[in-house]
Amino acid sequence: MVSRPSRRRLLTGLAIGAGGMTAGGLIGGSVAGRGVEPAVAAQPAPAGGSPVPATGDHQAGIATPADPQPYSLTVVADVASPDVSTFAPVGDRLLEFLADASYDTGDLTVAVGVGPRVVAGIDGELPGAEPLPEFVSDAELATDRVGGDVLMIASASDPAVLPPAVDALLDALPGSTQRWRQFGFRGPGRDGIVRNPFGFHDGIIVPRGADELAEHVWLRDDPRVAGGTVAVVRRLRTDVAAFNRLAVDEQEAMVGRHKADGAPMSGGSLRDEVSLTAKTADGQYLTPLGSHSRSAHPALTGSALMLRRGYAYAEGDEVGLMFVCFQRDLRTFVVTQQRLDEQDRMMEYVTATASGTFLMLPGFDRDRPLGSTLLTPA
Repeated sequence: MVSRPSRRRLLTGLAIGAGGMTAGGLIGGSVAGRGVEPAVAAQPAPAGGSPVPATGDHQAGIATPADPQPYSLTVVADVASPDVSTFAPVGDRLLEFLADASYDTGDLTVAVGVGPRVVAGIDGELPGAEPLPEFVSDAELATDRVGGDVLMIASASDPAVLPPAVDALLDALPGSTQRWRQFGFRGPGRDGIVRNPFGFHDGIIVPRGADELAEHVWLRDDPRVAGGTVAVVRRLRTDVAAFNRLAVDEQEAMVGRHKADGAPMSGGSLRDEVSLTAKTADGQYLTPLGSHSRSAHPALTGSALMLRRGYAYAEGDEVGLMFVCFQRDLRTFVVTQQRLDEQDRMMEYVTATASGTFLMLPGFDRDRPLGSTLLTPA
């Protein structure tokens, strides 16, 4: 098993507070075999945030809370045996951790998923049994940064609680070996909309409310996975310096929205969808060809919506995005990414450095252990 940094080292090594975040401050990260020492803030921030129920039909940390917490820790690991029954203690350990008076857990959530090797060991036809294909933009992916057996996404208003929470859950998983982990942060936003590392609004067109989540996100056809969802996680290095050297109007043409307020170049306000057909008087599309908004539009990919809950990261001179999306069908992401690789000009400024897909397990409680539904007869 890969050794993990001590709790004290992780807790004292976090950059805490809004000042560091708004200035592009460092939120520390570490991967297997390598530690990255972040800046240390003088005064820790209070945990804050109301507790989020961990039990129910769906895991917390996917669609709840509706506005994601400001900090995250994403961990991908492997297990010695791809037996989903070993995940039952993880849910119990999470409930114990949330009730531990020695931690101020606040609004902490930890969502747990299992990789294709684990799912295929149960039934190769289940959602989540299919790995991601290799994309054109995956040229720089190292083998140990592709796939994995376990995904844990911990989120909270207090970053100091994230490492001990995740490490406690990994300790409850026999034979777990970490592949990589990444801290992330989000700026202030509303309704899940925040600015991404390029300075543009993100998370605008996503499923919201119970009906849209049921249509686009939650699995329902097979009782073994009902209430779960299919996640894709991609660590994306962004060349922000090169992008910022472009004039703002060039940036906007590449995105398809205005930088200041997020409104579509085709007209409307922040929450409006872009128009794919609107043209200028001389026949040019108002949402430019090759723009991200056009290339990723579900109408052109023939796919459903994704629920995106990404986090930015910064390590030294490297800035990037922990892209996370949830959908009922892996095809939703696959066809979108393939189209982005073909047409999206913004892909010139994005490099994938880690990638994987995972079945986010259905919700659980004390009487229904985490992952237990996958073991029920089909």
